[in-house]
Amino acid sequence: MPDALEVAAEPNRRRLLQLLASGERTVTELAGHFTVTRSAISQHLLLLETVHLVVARKEGRSRYYSLDPAGMARLRALVEQFWNAELELLARDAELLAARKTASAAEDLTKDSP
Repeated sequence: MPDALEVAAEPNRRRLLQLLASGERTVTELAGHFTVTRSAISQHLLLLETVHLVVARKEGRSRYYSLDPAGMARLRALVEQFWNAELELLARDAELLAARKTASAAEDLTKDSP
């Protein structure tokens, strides 16, 4: 089974999540925002539902989709975990680079001294 981050990364599914952030919508309402077929949108929604990012309810002949708050919280935690790890690596790299520049500058001063 794919993970939520992988599923949400696809541009059409990401757009569906953005549209659903404003509230519940039918497949037909959502499909109106895309150039792909309604069937394709349904498949994207089914995958989003599989990884618990959206929930669906049926009313008559219509299916209404909305964001799954618990699933979206897990996705946010995954993104934050990734982002925090990346920021830590960038900060460490910046510190190493600064230390190298300081050492190099000190070495240049030593070479220039009589």
